[in-house]
Amino acid sequence: MAVMEKSSSSPPLDLESTLRDRLEEQRRAFLRDGPPTARQRRELLDRLRGAIISRQDGFIEAISTDFGHRSSHETRLGEFFTTLKSLQHARKNLGRWMKPRRRPVALEFQPGRAKVHVQPLGVVGIIGPWNYPLSLAGGPLAAAIAAGNRVMVKPSELTPRTSELFAQMIEEIYAPEEVSVFLGGPEVGMAFSRLPFDHLFFTGSTAVGRSVMKAAAENMVPVTLELGGKSPAIVSNDFPIEVAATSIMSGKLFNAGQTCIAPDHVFVPADSLDRFVESATQAVRKMYPTLAENPDFTSIVADRHYERVQSLLADARESGARVIEINPAGEELPAQGRKIAPTLIVEATDSMGVLEKEIFGPVLPILPYDSIDEVIERVNRGPRALALYYFSRKSSAVARMLERTTTGGATINDTLLHVAQEELPFGGIGASGIGAYHGSYGFETFSHRKGVFYQSRFNAAGLLRPPYGGMIDRILSFLIPR
Repeated sequence: MAVMEKSSSSPPLDLESTLRDRLEEQRRAFLRDGPPTARQRRELLDRLRGAIISRQDGFIEAISTDFGHRSSHETRLGEFFTTLKSLQHARKNLGRWMKPRRRPVALEFQPGRAKVHVQPLGVVGIIGPWNYPLSLAGGPLAAAIAAGNRVMVKPSELTPRTSELFAQMIEEIYAPEEVSVFLGGPEVGMAFSRLPFDHLFFTGSTAVGRSVMKAAAENMVPVTLELGGKSPAIVSNDFPIEVAATSIMSGKLFNAGQTCIAPDHVFVPADSLDRFVESATQAVRKMYPTLAENPDFTSIVADRHYERVQSLLADARESGARVIEINPAGEELPAQGRKIAPTLIVEATDSMGVLEKEIFGPVLPILPYDSIDEVIERVNRGPRALALYYFSRKSSAVARMLERTTTGGATINDTLLHVAQEELPFGGIGASGIGAYHGSYGFETFSHRKGVFYQSRFNAAGLLRPPYGGMIDRILSFLIPR
């Protein structure tokens, strides 16, 4: 089911009622039918996989229209490849993930047995973002289905055509009691986040994440928050500058920087600053010889986000930074196209917006450093980031960087690629998020792990019951050293 509501200051009562009715309908169905079998879960995953594959052209067109222009190759890589990979991985492994897991039993409780039983939570809610509107709704949905749950999804209003297509797809392949989609603006999102789900999964900004967490707390709903932050890239003095610059600019400019794990800023050795600027400029010229009509270069999603990035650039210029715009063909980039030329910022200060706020655009501040300890101190001083990128050929230096800094995840000697590994957890820490998913970690996020002890027919439990006497004293003296 898809419900479209116009924006207003507060959700109408009929919307609140519709959301709660659907939640209760899904919960009744879950309690009536019990946890789905592995075969049933695979069939549900197969429906989603087939529907996405058959609608590729439609999603490519819808996403590009929503963005103003979105590279079809970036959509295929960032939306289809990742989502289909998640579905395939879950389908292949969910039978193993579902099995009860034996745990050791201490000698004093033997011959009893212990197991962890994994069961679905019930009904979960997913709030998706606009920057990857298919994969960041479809990936959590795949994990929730694999774990055996009923699901309600609220996609972003900033990508309306994509969200509408997603809702139509879900309506065609699932019964409302299996999966439902609700469309609308922020008021729908807040009403959605106040529902008494068994788990709520949110991807978006840290500011909105705080509001979602506060709303969920009213019903003691556990949350997974996939947020963002200022993810640093760090180039060691032992790593080739040209190689690092190409990788960093590629990661920064994918989806025009509108990626939660995009390198937000880069630290480079002070004596390599000019070489990095030149190498980054050449890398951009090679990847994007033109910008205005280049199908590979993506637009900023909406006017307010375009204006936000432009205001960060204006602030940097006015505050004395050196702003280097990379526009290889010297084209005009009209505001209505919402394309912003890749831009390097040198000599930025901490008071500038580009170093205070998450950029989420094709703008890269470059920060020179004299010692790696200085960089580690600066990284640790700020809020914990979603990702870190460190470029070094020395394994000891890599180990030290990973040990001394705390971020959601990391890629070494490249950017972005840790997010594509289904066997790695993906998530933030602190201001960049709570919890993780992907692969078995997504299955665990949407599951309850129930610890079960199986008492043996022959056991000594009777010795631990009243009336207490000398025997329990001897047992306790053995169990508890004095």
